[in-house]
Amino acid sequence: MMIVDMHRDIAYDAIDCDRDYRLSSAESRRLETGVIHARRKGLSATGLPDALAGRIGLVGATLFVEPTDFKPWGGLNPMAHSISSYSTPQEAHDAAMKQLDYYIQLAASTPSIRIVDSKADLNDVLATWEEGADPAKRLHGMVILMEGADPVIEPAQFGAWYERGVRILGTSWSKTRYAGGTQSPGPLTDIGRQLLAQMAKYNAVLDLSHMAEEACMESLDIYPGPIIASHANPRAFCDTDRHLTDEAIKLLGKRDGVMGLVLLNVFWKQDWKAGDSVPIARIADAIDYICQLTGSNRHVGIGTDWYAGMGSDEYPDGLDTVADLWKIADELRTRRYSEADIDAITSGNFLRKLREGLPD
Repeated sequence: MMIVDMHRDIAYDAIDCDRDYRLSSAESRRLETGVIHARRKGLSATGLPDALAGRIGLVGATLFVEPTDFKPWGGLNPMAHSISSYSTPQEAHDAAMKQLDYYIQLAASTPSIRIVDSKADLNDVLATWEEGADPAKRLHGMVILMEGADPVIEPAQFGAWYERGVRILGTSWSKTRYAGGTQSPGPLTDIGRQLLAQMAKYNAVLDLSHMAEEACMESLDIYPGPIIASHANPRAFCDTDRHLTDEAIKLLGKRDGVMGLVLLNVFWKQDWKAGDSVPIARIADAIDYICQLTGSNRHVGIGTDWYAGMGSDEYPDGLDTVADLWKIADELRTRRYSEADIDAITSGNFLRKLREGLPD
């Protein structure tokens, strides 16, 4: 049994926050003690050694760039001193391409990291996690996910990004040229609909996370390919437009989609204040809720969104590093979830969507 974490800003952490993914959380914490960095906050909770030890077999590795006119919401930090910021489509493109180059170089220089852009790559990674496989030879897979589509200069350019390895794309973060987003209501734009049509040619996976409600519902209606929400919670647990309504979750279930719960405290309490805690039981409550709402355990997974802009003190209780994610499974066992159910939630559901979306 392994975990798929479908949302991690690894390249952003390296380029903008000077945090080396190859180091353990303990080593990053040691190196960062007493050091002030404008884009880094709190204690490191991620790192390749922790991921391998904690059986995190695959992550959604993001291309995440920030609009320079972004106004902070939900406890996020202002965007000062951001390398990966943009005010034009070309700047967004160049910043995201720099992050993509980082992943390619990271995989080339690190034997235990594999970029997953085909079913064969996925199968190679999963084989190293099978029972009886040598733990020393385990692979950590990375599926490239573009968060916010502004780096795609025009819809027809999506094919070029796909050829370089992008397999999942979300149109929005805040508002983009393609769709409304968090705290920026609106539908898909005309070029947003054109972008989805281009994505469909490649059977790429569409990510609903951060889409404004109107854009989200329209996408669920018109996009024919695989759909996920890599990192989103039920709006019933935190009533902001950052999350999915019951109606959207039900429709996502009908489309056989999967939503990964985002594990940042700020996204679990509408009136969150620094220092507020979120018990692991609340995460399990949300899993229960989604299972009941959709009538199945097939539509929920994990998308931590853990990054250097939020420290481990802003993660749910007991989750100090990624190696602690198994505490969610322990909580589900107390609620009489079967091992097959837990396996689906921790990895199987997202793996199903990847098998649908990845090329042969």
